[in-house]
Amino acid sequence: MLIILMSIPLAAMERLLKKSGIERVSQDAKEALKEVLEDMSQKIGKKALALAKHSGRKTVKGKDIRLASKEF
Repeated sequence: MLIILMSIPLAAMERLLKKSGIERVSQDAKEALKEVLEDMSQKIGKKALALAKHSGRKTVKGKDIRLASKEF
């Protein structure tokens, strides 16, 4: 299985945190959120792929992602 390393921009992390009501965000907080989201997305992706394969599909659909994310 091919694992692609992602690079989510830190500016996006800051926007997400500010949407939750946080006014000031440290660099460390942005980096920590980035690490957590990248890790979770890898786990969700792997589970979604397994769900698609179990259903006899090669294509991962939105419902696979939603179902896989319920574990987190």
